[in-house]
Amino acid sequence: MHKAMKKLTALLLTAAMGLSVAACGGKASEEKAQTKQETKETNNTLVYASGDYTRINPAMDEHGEINVLLFNGLTAHNDKNEVIPSLAKEWEYDKTSCTYTFHLEEGVTWHDGEPFTAEDVKFTIEAIMDPENGSENAPNFEDVKEIKVVDDNTIAFTLEAPNVAFLDYMTMAVLPKHLLEGENMQESDFFRNPVGTGPYKLEKWEDGQAITLVKNDNYFKGAPNIDKIVFKIVEDDNAKAIQMQSGELDLAQLTPKDAQNFKDKDGYTCYDMLTSDYRGIMYNFANEYWQKNKDLIPAINYAIDRQAIIDAVILGQGMIAYGPLQRNIYNNENVEQYSYDTRKAEEVLVKAGCEKKDDGFYYRDGKKISFTCNCKVGDQVRVDIAQAASQQLAAVGIEMKVEVPSKIDWGGQEAFLIGWGSPFDADDHTYKVFGTNKGANYNSYSNEKVDKYLLEARQTEDTEKRKEAYGKFQEELAKDPAYTFICYIDANYVAKSNISGISKDTVLGHHGVGIFWNVAEWKMN
Repeated sequence: MHKAMKKLTALLLTAAMGLSVAACGGKASEEKAQTKQETKETNNTLVYASGDYTRINPAMDEHGEINVLLFNGLTAHNDKNEVIPSLAKEWEYDKTSCTYTFHLEEGVTWHDGEPFTAEDVKFTIEAIMDPENGSENAPNFEDVKEIKVVDDNTIAFTLEAPNVAFLDYMTMAVLPKHLLEGENMQESDFFRNPVGTGPYKLEKWEDGQAITLVKNDNYFKGAPNIDKIVFKIVEDDNAKAIQMQSGELDLAQLTPKDAQNFKDKDGYTCYDMLTSDYRGIMYNFANEYWQKNKDLIPAINYAIDRQAIIDAVILGQGMIAYGPLQRNIYNNENVEQYSYDTRKAEEVLVKAGCEKKDDGFYYRDGKKISFTCNCKVGDQVRVDIAQAASQQLAAVGIEMKVEVPSKIDWGGQEAFLIGWGSPFDADDHTYKVFGTNKGANYNSYSNEKVDKYLLEARQTEDTEKRKEAYGKFQEELAKDPAYTFICYIDANYVAKSNISGISKDTVLGHHGVGIFWNVAEWKMN
């Protein structure tokens, strides 16, 4: 069935270098002292295997592991993903007017030494809200009616209606007004030379090679313990494993198959961490194919043997997915889960008027039921999931071709092996992903009932009412699928054992993002 990845075999090459020691004792001592100093610096530098960045723009782009090192929000999340103070030391909420008033930390400075004030907060959120800027985070703040700067250290947000997730969304990185005012929020050079208030600041950026950060000695929460953190660009999964083995990396997220090679290896610690990160087939409803064949998606759902994929591709380190909220308190497990059933899959096809021909595939109006699913370059797990699903679909008479284009045509493609998920409030990664025309709705999905239930859920603090609204949302999403959900996937991090402070029980987000939440407390022993 599934064609497993070839077992990684890497021979580590050790170069022998002869050293000639000068007769002059002074010079030898100087070289020895320099070597000690270099070793000390190296020992307090953490090298992390990172994906590539074209820019660091937390206001416009949702993802970015590096953001939390460079920037702060008014709020933050702790190891239990609860909202805690950050740039705002405290706040109060007036229910009558739907107003949040934040009292900011005093004496905070940007990496360039300029003072941080409430004007920076106002500038950042207004930039995200401005439709001209095209931020995918805009739906998080669409109900903000007024932003009032009371003084340098006090700011108030008045909402048109309640938004229970608002404090979660105020974890948004605050950007410096004095460096970005009047700049293009998509194209400014600032996003290649970011300046924040965070525990680390940018030292250098080598295109396609590495982004080097140095600790911020003036960090308002106290200087970090590790002097430097290098985000080394290693996009290929196999290359990450090889470089982890050779000692070039101190920390990397590996595939489950590669991570298991480090389980009992001296000098390494494995962190198998739960995530809210799911994988599935995303259908592009802007594409004519799904406008004609949307009714066949339930057949695809029934034809996928999710447990077989979990066992073969991620070695059992995950769970079957049937919806976007399975790591959330508002999950509704009573929805249609499309459990593996090839008979039901073929029933859907036949009922839709499809006919099976001698080649084993179903046809509709003389055309084979066939579509292409794209995968992200360098993500071997996604490719393996897609290929396994392709073989399972072929067994029931549906052709799904798997391609890995160098660039994704989001508007023109037929399908994509998507990854999404948030460990925070249920509004996150639902409202803006499945809501009609929202900022992170990449497949033109639209369902009036889904929109209605998501809005109801975001606007009530009543736990039971939210549970009811999210329950109905999930029921409707199951009736009218936006995706074929396949599995939730654990994050397999491997670290050198001299690193301490990593919070292993935190539930991580999409791409396993979140491990750096307390990076200022980490140490290299």
